[in-house]
Amino acid sequence: MTWSTREIADLAGTTVKTVRYYHQIGLLDEPDRASNGYKRYEVHHLTRLLQIKRLTGLGVPLAQVAGMGTSGDELAAVLRTVDAELEATVLRLESIRRELAALARPGASPEVPTSFSAVVQDLRGNDRALLTIYAQLFSDESMEALRRTLESHPNDDLDEAFRDLPEDADDATRQSLAERLAPFITPATAEPGVTLKPRATTPGQAEAARRAAGHALRALYNPAQIDVLRRAHQLREAGDSGTGT
Repeated sequence: MTWSTREIADLAGTTVKTVRYYHQIGLLDEPDRASNGYKRYEVHHLTRLLQIKRLTGLGVPLAQVAGMGTSGDELAAVLRTVDAELEATVLRLESIRRELAALARPGASPEVPTSFSAVVQDLRGNDRALLTIYAQLFSDESMEALRRTLESHPNDDLDEAFRDLPEDADDATRQSLAERLAPFITPATAEPGVTLKPRATTPGQAEAARRAAGHALRALYNPAQIDVLRRAHQLREAGDSGTGT
């Protein structure tokens, strides 16, 4: 008994187009033809088609199915690779589900990383934008240290004074604010004496991350605020040097 292309496609639960594509890429042998020119598929064609369907259903790419020999070791190696890829996908999906669950909690906001939900209500738009950028540029450990610093709420009045600082603030006002802010400064230090670490894996990428962070600061805050941050960093560094940390 033989089958036509349409019949074998229906038996295998696939389409005529798919069967023809498998022929085209050498995944399925061409069958003999009847005197009228129609293809005559046999049992071994159906078996092969079902094997291909099963492997691709398990996630094996067609390119690997095509290059796969009959060796059991070779098949096992390919399946282990696919399994590892699926495991990574499962972990990614679980992470997404945790993120969605966190965002569904009262007070959570998609404007900032979910770990910062406890402080989001106290942040303004530019603060939230900076956190989002920092989360992309800097390591999870650095962001966790930054979160702890923000959640400690060292001085709400100080936060407001910095956020409301006008662009034309005089030198005395800037210096006074910098001195008050220095003990709590976080953009350059995740913990006292520890610099925020870029996610980058190469020196060039790390430098690009630092430049991007600097550009974001300049875009999101006015020149007086940037000047205060610069002064506060200098005071923090001078203080750390003076204490030997």
